Amino acid sequence: MRSVRAPRRLALLAVLLSACALADAAVLKAHFYRHSCPAAEAVVRDIVLARVAADPANALPARLLRLFFHDCFVRGCDASVLLDSAAGDNAAAAEKDAAPNKSLGGFDVVDTAKAVLEAVCPGVVSCADVVALAARDAISFQFGRELWEVQLGRRDGVESRAAEALAEIPSPSANFTALEAGFASKGLDVKDLVILSGAHTIGVGHCNLFSSRLFSSSSTTGAGAAAPATDPALNAAYAAQLRAACGSPSNNATAVAMDPGSPARFDAHYYVNLKLGRGLFSSDAALLSDPRAAGMIHALTREDYFLREFKGAVRKMGRVGVLTGAQGEIRRNCRVVNS
Repeated sequence: MRSVRAPRRLALLAVLLSACALADAAVLKAHFYRHSCPAAEAVVRDIVLARVAADPANALPARLLRLFFHDCFVRGCDASVLLDSAAGDNAAAAEKDAAPNKSLGGFDVVDTAKAVLEAVCPGVVSCADVVALAARDAISFQFGRELWEVQLGRRDGVESRAAEALAEIPSPSANFTALEAGFASKGLDVKDLVILSGAHTIGVGHCNLFSSRLFSSSSTTGAGAAAPATDPALNAAYAAQLRAACGSPSNNATAVAMDPGSPARFDAHYYVNLKLGRGLFSSDAALLSDPRAAGMIHALTREDYFLREFKGAVRKMGRVGVLTGAQGEIRRNCRVVNS
């Protein structure tokens, strides 16, 4: 009897070991490229920090963090946002050509890092991991240290559709119900929503994305211009400043700082602004409309607490829908799938 059971036990052990190996492959890890491409993280860091240091407007940290966010919210963190639209009249537009992504930036930084990595370790480091590292490194620049640890091992997707970006990326005019549902669909909860919204402490917003909070859509002045109709959730003095900067509800060229108090610093001032009615977008003000979200905001005005909580939330977002193991591919060029 023992001799009959032994092969079965060995077979069961083999199955268990195989299952463990597959499960292990599906888990992101810190220092994933330690052996396959030891210089990977340093290559990305050096390129990103040099570009941030050379950017007089200090716009790159916000651009790279937003690029990471928009990537993860459509098909998961798979670098699908980097793919160019295919040529041809019948070709579907890619994510980057969807309206919410038209103002994305940082693609050139990712391209530069990827080109160097391909020269050093061809076919090893994914574009998705480059995006994740670049966002972390750009935000970390002002602190002189890594603000969070990036778990790596993502692989690159092979599809990108503008229609999905239009449907999945949270709208700046969304109410709380829509925001909560959108985040929940990615496995993110209300706490993640509130904390990741704190990324609006840097970057800019274009006037047409919040003009409905400043101008009435149904009334005009005697001169035919849109009449002021301030959203009651918006601080009146702040609304007047925004109206003066934007001029008209159709202005899509002018951009204003999302955090007028410290627009170039990644800090907790976003939450201070919220409490004062100075959240730029309707989606910012929406956080105050839900008791759960509103109850978190006071604690997040403490910078040490915000930074600590942001680390966990951005790492959680970085695991949304990832491709690992044999899924997807490692693109040679982040803008096109491998041929």
